[in-house]
Amino acid sequence: MKTPPPPLRSPGFARVAALTAAVCLLAAGCSGSGDDASAAGKAGDGRTTVALVTHGGKGDAFWDLVRKGAEAAAAKDGIDLSYANDSDPAGQAELVRDAVREKVDGIAVTLAKPQAMRGPVAEARAAGIPVVGLNSGIGAWRSTGLLEYFGQDESVAGRAVGEKLNGLKAKHALCVIHERGNVALEARCAGVKKTFGGDTENLYVEGTDLDKVNASIVTELRQDPTIDEVVTLGAQFSLSAVKAVKEAGSKAHVATFDLNKDVAAAVKSGNVQFAVDQQPYLQGYLAVDALWLYRTNGNISGGGVAPVLTGPAFVTRTNVDKVAALAANGTR
Repeated sequence: MKTPPPPLRSPGFARVAALTAAVCLLAAGCSGSGDDASAAGKAGDGRTTVALVTHGGKGDAFWDLVRKGAEAAAAKDGIDLSYANDSDPAGQAELVRDAVREKVDGIAVTLAKPQAMRGPVAEARAAGIPVVGLNSGIGAWRSTGLLEYFGQDESVAGRAVGEKLNGLKAKHALCVIHERGNVALEARCAGVKKTFGGDTENLYVEGTDLDKVNASIVTELRQDPTIDEVVTLGAQFSLSAVKAVKEAGSKAHVATFDLNKDVAAAVKSGNVQFAVDQQPYLQGYLAVDALWLYRTNGNISGGGVAPVLTGPAFVTRTNVDKVAALAANGTR
């Protein structure tokens, strides 16, 4: 049974994994900047504590995959992992500050709104707590002061989708952005526009309400019957788009970023043309494991200057069977 995510603004951080006994290390003397790896790996008597703080919204199953990967790494490394999320950037920033006040040994954070994270990250660094990034903010992780970054280059992924649409002979794409101002989502649509030979327009929708998402897409399709491709930026929104296309009586096709078991089934049936898999499970796993490796062995993935890319990979009807079983298990 899937463990439901905690409330968006839970007070403090409930420990969600005390999983395997191991000899781990405390935070004493660890450099938050990554420049002094000699401080990493000092022995202590307690277990390593890591906080994962994301901008995930309530009920967004994407973050279940990130969290599951993080928990798998925590189990392997003997880490006590805490998870908290808030889609509001000010709320997310305060959750990071909570982790600093609790003196955790490491923090993994998303940078959907990088400016909001600069202050909390600086506070963590000043406290000697290493911080790594994942999922969002590939263009800002170094300037924000993070040690490492794990995720997809969204601009590259968007350009790849644009080329894919060219190969499918699409002419008019509607790119549906479910969170205004999210740098990763904006980069995806901008990337599509750079390489797609047809017309591209953005549609901003209220991603926290799938009924409103569906209604907005239906309205747009009815107003402009030349739209022949709907590109969504999250797995659950692609299924809303499929429903909207039918409701609008449109002949448009649907493609999406991100993957889950329902989207895998939709790709297999042909209702969704393809999905771009950024491997969120891997992002969560690598972020937590990287903090353990840094603390125990001074390792810095990418040397602190290059991100570790987890995507993009295209899932189509020709290869969906290879990942469908994994998606059903909640790891893809």
